[in-house]
Amino acid sequence: MKLLRFKSPKSGSAKRSPKKSRFLPNFSLLIFKRLRRFRRKHGLNQYFVKHRRATIQLRSLGGKYQGYTGKDLSWPQVVGQLIKSVLPAILPYTLVCGGYALAVSLIHFLHADFISNVISDSKVLPNVILSFNIILSLLLVFRTNSAHDRFWEGRKLWGALVNTVRNLARDIWIVIEEHSPEDRVEKEATLRLVVAFAFAMKLHLRKDPVDNELEPLMSSLKYFQLKDVHHPPLEISFWIGDYLQNEYARGNVNVYQVAALQKLVDDLVDILGGCERILKTPMPLLYTILLKGLLLVYFIVLPWELVDGLTWWTAPIMAVITIVLLSIDEIGAEIEEPFGHDPNDLPLDLICNTMLRNVSDLIALAPCTRYFTDQPHTPSDAR
Repeated sequence: MKLLRFKSPKSGSAKRSPKKSRFLPNFSLLIFKRLRRFRRKHGLNQYFVKHRRATIQLRSLGGKYQGYTGKDLSWPQVVGQLIKSVLPAILPYTLVCGGYALAVSLIHFLHADFISNVISDSKVLPNVILSFNIILSLLLVFRTNSAHDRFWEGRKLWGALVNTVRNLARDIWIVIEEHSPEDRVEKEATLRLVVAFAFAMKLHLRKDPVDNELEPLMSSLKYFQLKDVHHPPLEISFWIGDYLQNEYARGNVNVYQVAALQKLVDDLVDILGGCERILKTPMPLLYTILLKGLLLVYFIVLPWELVDGLTWWTAPIMAVITIVLLSIDEIGAEIEEPFGHDPNDLPLDLICNTMLRNVSDLIALAPCTRYFTDQPHTPSDAR
């Protein structure tokens, strides 16, 4: 007797499932084709390509360097400029360490059996090298972190300076009233003094003398007075505060407004004091001497550990190790003084030029509101 076998509904649905799986890719392809047709119709392809190129440019090394310093350089030029700031300081030490490692290789070549037996029998040298690896790693990390903290603190102070200069210039332009053309000329001169404070602060932190950068921002009399002053930015802050107090005495600003303006001038001096604190409080000299001494001992001992296995390759390998370790130390030494002229320092020239451009635009393009309100109202104005 034959048994009748019926197909279960599950087996039938399992055979129909491939049709649904073929339908989903076709539906996705249809959506993709319609989106591509829509982008071509409305000209969005060029927008996406341009946006993608701009994003790649910003993420590239040259784009980041341009956004940081304002200089448009290709990535090989950026790498070359950064290496050029570090390599001259470490190149003599690298040549000395490479020559010393070459001498060790020569001694090993002449007395290979004796040196190999001494190194293999002694277990002190590997332990010394391991200890030095740990100690130097910790010290270099601490040095780099401490230097970066000083660098970032200086950048925050200069960012606060940009905001304070903008706020002070805007408030002087809006708050202080004008009753004659001479008042407007004096106000514009004071706004330029606000920018001159930033330029003088840059020169003061770099220990540079007063130069031609400040000459267009003030009168000739003040410029020559500034050359004989020991602290130019502090003298400029005194001139700004004296102008504000004079305007208060003339009744062009009330007591609350002059107090707020003087508070912004105080903020300028506080930012100057914060930068001077970084400049005049370097890393402890004993820490620097200790790190240099440990690096010297490490470079003396390391070739004897490497020569048994590398022989004549000891000198180039030792030169590479020297470049890496001394580069880390030199970069830390550069960025712990962030106000200098090195490529790794803060872009103070770019920041000062940004403040000058902002205040110049404020003077040229932002007249006071009373010049609008004093005009007679006409129906055309309403339209």
